[in-house]
Amino acid sequence: MNSLRPLVELLKALAHPVRLRILALLRDGELCVCQVAEILRLAPSTVSEHLTDLRRAGLVQERKVGRWVHVALTDAAASRSVLESLWPLMASAAAELDRDQAHAREVRCSATAPVPCFDPVADPV
Repeated sequence: MNSLRPLVELLKALAHPVRLRILALLRDGELCVCQVAEILRLAPSTVSEHLTDLRRAGLVQERKVGRWVHVALTDAAASRSVLESLWPLMASAAAELDRDQAHAREVRCSATAPVPCFDPVADPV
């Protein structure tokens, strides 16, 4: 039964609409956790919990930039194949996901500029 644990964690991670929206957001590149929270209009702590599930399942990776945590889809081959098979299944939610992507383009960090994230303490969601 322990050999099924990774598959169970993966399927559990995919079984929530917020986590699916996060994966779709990250399809176009990394975002700061605070940006994901702003786009989805959720508390940063809620987003962090969802990201923990996605990271545990091997679907996302994190990198710290100063006090900011940036997340991106993982480069692992097994995860890439799962994600590639997931995208067509999410087509029925295209309108909602397109709205998320449009908002993401507005807040996405520039690779050449300092991280323009808001401070969740000073600017609560």
